[in-house]
This record gives sequence, structure tokens and C-alpha cells, in this order.
Amino acid sequence: MVKATESESRNLLMRLREAMAGDDAGQARLDKITQLIADSMHCEVCSVYLFRDDETLELCATQGLNVESVHQTRMRIGEGLVGRVAKFGKVVNTPDAPSAKGFRYMPETGEERYASFLGVPIQRLGEMLGVLVVQSKEAREFSSDAVYALEVVAMVIAEMTELGAFVGEGAALSPLHQQPVLLRATIAQEGAVEGHVWLHEPRVVVTNPIADDPHRELERLHEAVEELRVGVDKMLEVTQTGDKEQLQVLEAYRMFANSKGWMRRMEEDIGRGLSAEAAVEKEQSQARARMLQVQDAYLRERLSDLDDLSNRLLRILTGQGSATGAEMPDDPVLVARNIGPGELLEYGRSLRGIVLEEGSVGSHAAIIARALAIPLVVRTKRITNEALNGDHIMVDGEQGVVHLRPDDTVVGAFRDKIAMQAKAQERYASIRDKKAITRDGSRVHLLMNAGLMADLPSLENSGAEGVGLFRTELQFLVRNQMPKRSELVALYQRVLDSAGGKRVVFRTLDIGSDKVLPYMKPTDEPNPALGWRAIRVGLDKPGVMRMQLQALIRAANGRPLSIMFPFVAQFEEFRDAKAEVDKTIERERRLGHALPSKLEVGAMLETPSLAFAPQKFFDEVEFLSIGGNDLKQFFFAADRENERVRRRYDTLNVSYLSFIAQIVERCEISGTPLSFCGEDAGRPIEAVCLAAMGLRILSMRPASVGPVKSLLMRVDLGELRKIITDARHRGDQTVRPAVMQYLREI
Repeated sequence: MVKATESESRNLLMRLREAMAGDDAGQARLDKITQLIADSMHCEVCSVYLFRDDETLELCATQGLNVESVHQTRMRIGEGLVGRVAKFGKVVNTPDAPSAKGFRYMPETGEERYASFLGVPIQRLGEMLGVLVVQSKEAREFSSDAVYALEVVAMVIAEMTELGAFVGEGAALSPLHQQPVLLRATIAQEGAVEGHVWLHEPRVVVTNPIADDPHRELERLHEAVEELRVGVDKMLEVTQTGDKEQLQVLEAYRMFANSKGWMRRMEEDIGRGLSAEAAVEKEQSQARARMLQVQDAYLRERLSDLDDLSNRLLRILTGQGSATGAEMPDDPVLVARNIGPGELLEYGRSLRGIVLEEGSVGSHAAIIARALAIPLVVRTKRITNEALNGDHIMVDGEQGVVHLRPDDTVVGAFRDKIAMQAKAQERYASIRDKKAITRDGSRVHLLMNAGLMADLPSLENSGAEGVGLFRTELQFLVRNQMPKRSELVALYQRVLDSAGGKRVVFRTLDIGSDKVLPYMKPTDEPNPALGWRAIRVGLDKPGVMRMQLQALIRAANGRPLSIMFPFVAQFEEFRDAKAEVDKTIERERRLGHALPSKLEVGAMLETPSLAFAPQKFFDEVEFLSIGGNDLKQFFFAADRENERVRRRYDTLNVSYLSFIAQIVERCEISGTPLSFCGEDAGRPIEAVCLAAMGLRILSMRPASVGPVKSLLMRVDLGELRKIITDARHRGDQTVRPAVMQYLREI
């Protein structure tokens, strides 16, 4: 059995630091480290494998294996014992490596001569950088102390990698934060922008991973943890009168801050030679690694709490708070792991673009970004590790690509693209005041979606004829308590004033699913998109619905008012909601308040079931709006938040367009005004196809009005309808190829 005491571990780390202090180039430095580790661990072999790309590991340094195999031996993640360590982020410790599951024979390294194998992941904050391996001829299982010691060393290697210690001539690694990087992302708000990185939470950089004086490091840790505990206690005192959810989060913080296990592990790491900062980060890295493996939502939240607490502790220890002294660039592109709606609103329109490492298409941040017309991409892996404040960045929110520190060729091509878009915008401005009339004389009304007062100036500038959807939930989402009725009255008054007499359709509170109010107890639902949301919440909590209806009626103050209920699935739901409107109108009349000169009450058709409602529903509802985002995901049984399936289905799918045509036909029979609202309404190709199916009112984000109008004015809807019909008769799955051919010809 190999035994590594704390003093031996500390001694190894001190020797490593001496090696780091030398003038050796990157490769020589990494070679020296493998020699030191092999010697200290009493092993014949020590090897460092690092990632060359997301899927490939490369042998970058070795003591004991054939030197000629360095930078020649490569393997895919999951391949061999080394690949298994990298794939699962877990230690592999076996006394008989050739017989172990997954062993891969690599003759160029000569490793078949070694029986024992111990591999630990080299990772930093959940990002896998590589694998550290020791091997020996003697068949033995390494002790838990030896495993622990190697994990500590792997942590230091990860920090050294971050600090660029292995960069240089013939080095194992390219310089970090200097090379151009292309990152794939998910589009949440379209647009192409160029700017410079502004980190929402600047990354803490640990510059002293190895302790000079373990006793002093323990003192520093205890002092920082005490400061952290005091801070959490103060937050709890302030929030005692606040909502239950905030209290639960802070109680979880306090539990972790007082966790003896958490503290003991960090103390042990310091005892083995790590600095206080490195010990905290080692715990944080392991928490993030566990977070990636856990499926249970509750456990993931708790691990996320621990991750956030570790960040707070690191900022106390290093003094690297959010206020780093860096000045926000003139063209900031916000980079963050995630961000809440309130924080994003504080930045306002100062941002050129937003890049999130996490997030989702339907998140609160995405809703705000769309309202502010700021290009946003989400699920951009590694962006917070790769980016530094001030880095040149280009965000292509139409292709879902981020160029970080781009080279001249990319910059030139990207700027050409932006210039072409600018010319197109000039062309759209020239038709801003013209009506959207197609070549065959069909009139299509183009409206805009809104959710913030900041949107309303776009009504005039975009050429939109009105607001087809005003999302009233945003005012509820961005605050920590329920807004007062008087506040809502004032807001809705300003919206109507700013609209200048143009029609505004107010959608009542659409919460639930991915839009949970901060002060509302979340419901534990297995499928929230199909759960307690929107009108279902309003009917179950009539007090909130009445308050909002009263605010809307008082804000209208004698002007026309249009109210639309979201997510209506059954006729009875609409009837019950309409009854609430009637009762509220009668109550306001008795109180002597001015009533709307004209009141329209409509519904959003977002579930297939409503399309098959009794004809009486279509006769009674005063207008309908197809909510394309939800309707499409329910029609195709494909969650739009699930990247594995959301791209599989096409809006121009024949079945979906046939369904849209049925809805149009039912509304024509009853004379019910019908509009289409959603992302597809703002995509020119999809928009002209929807118009060809009979939709004459489309509501979209303001920036889409120009492009959609431009294409509508160039097409013949009769010709397009025939092309779609022919594709349907041929049995095509989608009409997109045929439509694209027609558009190319015109």
C-alpha cells in the first residue's frame, strides 16, 4: 500500500512550486512535474493527459512511458481507462489495469508493463481539463491517502494551467485567453453585434494555489468563513419579513456556511499544502462536477447554492469582488453564467448583446432581452472560463455562434454581414409608412409584441400598426413583491398614452411553466408547461385576476380596451374568464369609474384542443390570436426548451400548415378576427406562408416588421398558396424547399 501523509503531500507541493518558479519553458516545466510526482508517489510512471478539443485527450508529458509517444498518443473521451476518468470525472484505481474494464492497449507507450493504475481528473470549476495518472509495476491498489494527495496535485495543475504555466516554445498548451475561440450557442434573440466583453461576475483567479504557511492559511480560511456566516445572518435578518422562498434559499446558505463536513474537507486540503483559495476552489470544482451528474432538480439546486456560496467565499479571500475597478466598455456585450430579469433591466439598453453559459430560450432573461431588442444567445459552453473583461467579441444571434478574440478574416466577414444588414434596414425604413399589400392585392396587418414601456417608442419607428400582444407578466416578474393596483393603473395608462390611439391588446397575467414569480411558491410539477399556468392560475386565484382587470379598465379611462386571456384550452375557461370581466365592469360602473368606450375580450389559441371547441366559442369570442410558440410545441409534442427535439420540427411542415388552415376556416365561418403571434410571425419566409394560409394579422418583435413587410410586398399569396397546396398533394413532409425555390425565382 502506498501511504502519502499530509507532510509528504505538502512537501510535494512545495517542490512543485520550486519547479514552477524556474525559467523552464512550458513543456520542460510539465516534464519536471511528472518526474516530481512519480518520485514522491514511489511510482515508475506519472503522465499528464490534456484535452486538445472537446473530444480528444493527448499525452502531453510523461515520466516512465516512452518519451516518443508524447504529443503522439491521443484517445477519444471515454476510450481506455484515461478516457473513462475524463468522461465521468471520477477516479479510477485498480491493481490490475490490463484486466480492468475499458483498458486500451497502446503499444507506442509501453504501458502494458505496468499493473497498478490510478487516474484522477484535472478539472477547474466543473470544466474537465485532462487526467493525471500514476502507474507502477507492482500490483497494488493505491490508498485513500494517495488518491487524496493526487487529487490535490491535480487541483494545482488545473490552477497552473489557468495561469498559463505550461505555455511556451514546444509547450503542451496554447496560451489561454489569447487565442481566437469559436463557440456554438442556442439562439434566444436574433441579431448580429460586435463589441467587447463585460463580465457580469468577473472570474476569481487563484494566483497562489500552494500555501507558504498552512497555519496562516487555516486562519485566513476561518476568518473568511466567519465573515461569510455573518453576511448570511445579516441577509436573513433583513429578509425575515420577506417571502418564504427567499428565506429558504438563505437558510440553505446558512446550512452550508455552517457545514462541518465542508469545513473539514477544506481544512484537510490546506493541511496537504493548498492555499485557502485553492482549497475552496477544489471543493467548488467537485460540487460543480457532481452537479453535472445529478438529475434530481432539488439536489442540483442545493449544489448550485454551494457553488454560489463558494464564489462568495473566494471573493472574500481574494478581494476580487464584482467592483474590480474595470470600466465598462462603450460597446459592452454581457457575458454571464446566468442572470435574473431584475439584474438585466439594471443594465437596460446599454448592452450591445448578451451571451449566457446557461439559460434557456424561454427564461426571464430571454423575455427581457427580446423586449429590449438585445441579441441574446444561451447555452454557450465554457464562455465564462474563456472570456476576460475587454475581450473583442462578435455574437451572431442568427447562426448561434460566438467569436471570441476573432482573427482578421472573421472580423472582416462579420463586419460585411453587419453592413449588409444596415443597408437592408435602410431599405426597410423607406417602406415604414407603406401598407403591407402583396402583389395580388392582399392586405396584411403587421403588429408588434411588447412587454416593457421601453418597447413603445418602437411602435412608431418600426412601422407597426399597433400592439398585438402586450405581455403584462413582465411587471410581475421583475420585482420581489406583488405590484399594487395603483402601480399597474399608472403603467397601463402610460402604455395607452404612448400608443397614440393605436390598438393595444393586453394579455392578462401569463405565469407558470417557465415564468415563476419570485414571490409565488413554485409548484412541484413533473411537466410545468402542461400544468398550472396562465388562465388556470387566474381562475384559481380570482383576486389577482380582478385586480388586473380593474387596473386595465381604470387605465383605459373611457378609451377602447382590448383584453386577451392566455392558454385557453376549453370553452368553459373562456366563459368563466369573460364572466369575471363582466362582473368587474359592473363593479367599476357602480363605483363611478369611466368605462371603456369599446371593450373587446379575446383569447389565445395555444392548445390544439381549442381549435376543436364548439362553434359557440368562435361565435362568442371577439378575437383570437394563435400563440405560435406554445401551439407548435404541443402540436408536435416537442418541448421547445429541449435542444434534442426542438429543431426537429418545421413550421412549414405540411401537417402544421394544414392545421393552421383549419383554424382560419373556422374563424372565417364565424367572422372572428384572427391573428398569429410568436417568433414565426417575425421570420419573413414563415410569415408569408402563414399569410398564404389566410392569416391577415401578424404580431412580431418590432425589428421584424420591416423584413416581413418587404417580402410580403414582393409575393403573390395566390401563387404561394398553390405551391403549398401542390406540396401537400405530393405528400411532402415540408413545403420549405418548394417555397424557397419560388422565392428565389421572384
